[in-house]
Amino acid sequence: MELVREKEFVNQYHYDARNLEWEKEHGEPKTNFEVTFQLVKKDQEKNETVIVAVLQFMIVRDEFVISGVISQMVTVKDRIINEPSEFSQVEVERLAEPLLDMVKRMTYEVTEIALDRPGINLEFNTK
Repeated sequence: MELVREKEFVNQYHYDARNLEWEKEHGEPKTNFEVTFQLVKKDQEKNETVIVAVLQFMIVRDEFVISGVISQMVTVKDRIINEPSEFSQVEVERLAEPLLDMVKRMTYEVTEIALDRPGINLEFNTK
């Protein structure tokens, strides 16, 4: 699968210090990742499809919760995509990889500043 990617776009990124007292009353947040795809254009002549990959995430750690939405426009060359379900798990992971990298980079920088110590390195298991 040949991909031509636009720059990643940070729609939202939010850092919250944990408030354990509030969580006792309202419930503890849960880590969650969801990758979705929006069809932008199918070009039969060029045999390519333009999609937007969207990562919505919430990551819960001992001291903080980060959440947000990051997206990226991607042209899939030599393939017409009719439904996102046509992507294999390996292809979904490949499409999401730059979005996860952006979450890692931003989290490292923000936690370094917010916690006044070396930043937090996130590790994602995509297998």
